[in-house]
Amino acid sequence: MFQTGDKSQYVLPMDQPFVQLQIESAFKGLSDQERLYAHYISKASWTGGLITFLQTSPESGPLFVLLHKLFSKQGPQEFLDNAIKAGFSEEEVKALYVYTAGVFANAGNYKGFGDMKIVPQIEQERLEKLLLLSKNWAEIQLIWNEIKESIFDLQPGKTCLGYNPQGITTYLSKNVTPEDTTKVQNWLKTRKFECYNSRLFKTEQNGKINYEIRLASESKKSPEVFNEEDVTYSITYSDYSPLMGLIANSLERAIPYAANDIEKSMLKSYISSFRSGSLDDHKAGSRYWIQDKGPAVETYLGFIETYRDPAGVRAEFEGFVAIVNREMSAKFTTLVENAESFLKLLPWTKDFEKDAFLKPDFTSLDVLTFAGSGIPSGINIPNYDDIRQTEGFKNVSLGNVIPANFQQSVTPFLTKEDADLLQKWRVCAFELQVGLHELLGHGSGKLFRRETDGSANYALSLIDPLTGQPVSSWYEPGDTYDSLFGPLSSSYEECRAEAVGLYLSLEPKVLKIFGHEGEQAELVTYVNWLSLVWGGVGRALELWEPERGWLQAHAQARYVISRVLMQTGIVKVTQPSEGDLLITLDRTAIHGAGRCAIGHFLLQLQVYKATGNVEAAQKLYNTYSEVAEPWLSWRSIILAKKQPRKIFVQANTVVDEEKVTLKEYEASVQGLIQSWTERFDDPENIYKALLELTEADKEHF
Repeated sequence: MFQTGDKSQYVLPMDQPFVQLQIESAFKGLSDQERLYAHYISKASWTGGLITFLQTSPESGPLFVLLHKLFSKQGPQEFLDNAIKAGFSEEEVKALYVYTAGVFANAGNYKGFGDMKIVPQIEQERLEKLLLLSKNWAEIQLIWNEIKESIFDLQPGKTCLGYNPQGITTYLSKNVTPEDTTKVQNWLKTRKFECYNSRLFKTEQNGKINYEIRLASESKKSPEVFNEEDVTYSITYSDYSPLMGLIANSLERAIPYAANDIEKSMLKSYISSFRSGSLDDHKAGSRYWIQDKGPAVETYLGFIETYRDPAGVRAEFEGFVAIVNREMSAKFTTLVENAESFLKLLPWTKDFEKDAFLKPDFTSLDVLTFAGSGIPSGINIPNYDDIRQTEGFKNVSLGNVIPANFQQSVTPFLTKEDADLLQKWRVCAFELQVGLHELLGHGSGKLFRRETDGSANYALSLIDPLTGQPVSSWYEPGDTYDSLFGPLSSSYEECRAEAVGLYLSLEPKVLKIFGHEGEQAELVTYVNWLSLVWGGVGRALELWEPERGWLQAHAQARYVISRVLMQTGIVKVTQPSEGDLLITLDRTAIHGAGRCAIGHFLLQLQVYKATGNVEAAQKLYNTYSEVAEPWLSWRSIILAKKQPRKIFVQANTVVDEEKVTLKEYEASVQGLIQSWTERFDDPENIYKALLELTEADKEHF
């Protein structure tokens, strides 16, 4: 047995909340053709989501196979009945069920939100005896023996994702250092090559280092080898090959049911990308996606978000299928129509804004399928700088996720009056914040670029408003925001978007679009600010560790903003008793001192991002990110009141003779497990792929 640390922070609670992601009413509004389109892209997304297991930890792929096989042969109720007869307690069986649900929902045994390891709340020996009761023990025994030590391992370096030896990652071989990733990034920059769909493996032969940049593709085409003076760079293909092929096959089946030629071209580009490994093909698909305005079924899939790569440039696979909520989308459409006037209210001059605002599609969607390590409340994509800056993007708010997130919520550290206001208005406030965060947060701001011939996309005489001197830094050819800002990029950008949301939620014209005027508008604004501060003070430190620092981008961003507001005095945190905190926000100061503080901070964030001034950005951001006293002492209080994140139970679609039906599941651990065991048409093929891919890369981790 491996030595273990304090297990309590790494288990999911036995009363883990499950909520149903309701979709039935929206699904009923689809035509037969639209349902078939949604069905096949859902199949592609769920298959692609299995790649995320392989991107999480060395044991996550086999662990999925073990748990999926276990419950595919006998349902949760039958297994429970047999276990009780064999002398196990209901608590012990539930511990296995909750762990299984956590692994399925987080796409691995590390949390999608927070990156901390998940371990079973049952001892290894008891769990093994429990598994012996399964009908297919003979099939899973070998897998169990291979991974049982890793499942429970809480040694230093195994509790969290990150660079080895401080953390675990499968984006990089265990011998890759931050210096290696910087070196590879600089080389890739000269080739204008982006890393979203890649992993990095380092090997050494005859004293010469080889960096393998391996691209996700079905194709097993020959590598491209570049011999430099001290190292060799190899661009290879076929990462996740069998799964990439299955994704492409499902997308091909969706093409006949596409609503128009744009959707067909989009799918063909994605298929080409997944088969060949070409990121340019995925970009082409993203361009078609931007042009597909207001579809009944909205979808996007690929290697998208870079939160969990320690270097901040490689992306996990994510795929979603959702149905447009026309009523809420009408509000977002009005917001888009007025966006140019609202952008002028932001605290920077037009020189720091894009030359032209490319009006995006902005819709509220009810999620049918979301595959990946977690489900956000809103998305602004694509993440490709060259497309976002000059061609456009789309915003989506995931309408059925927002109310589901707030079910069964508890809000400690507030007065009863504030807690009641939060309970009453937080859904309205969050819809407002998501809209502003995605459209005018992520959608705003220019990146200053200079080409090798000296030309630039900004006036060379432009004055930096923070220094009073001409702009002295910029993005060079091959630079992207992610590659330049690296590990800082995700949290910094989330902070900028959150700050935009707070700043513009003070504007009556914005609030009116969402149906809030007069006293109600004031209450929604107050709750929006209060909700963010409560998240930053009352919850964020759950996702910070003394040894590892910040574990989650959004949590760090909210903590930073809360610190900015505390510095002005409009947010106060006191300790009324030994085990409690009290968070207060001066409602009367939001429009004055609050607006000024957020406005100046937002200007700093934008100027440093626009000019690629990473050094200044790090200095600013790290100052507010620091966790010192009294926060170190308060963290134990916050952890004692920690509330588990909801696990969403998603529906499945079933096709029979060209008719698609929806199957929903109860909001329980049994419902979650059942939904996953019924999700894949050919599980044996998937098991084979996951096990073979894991075995092939074993030496790297």
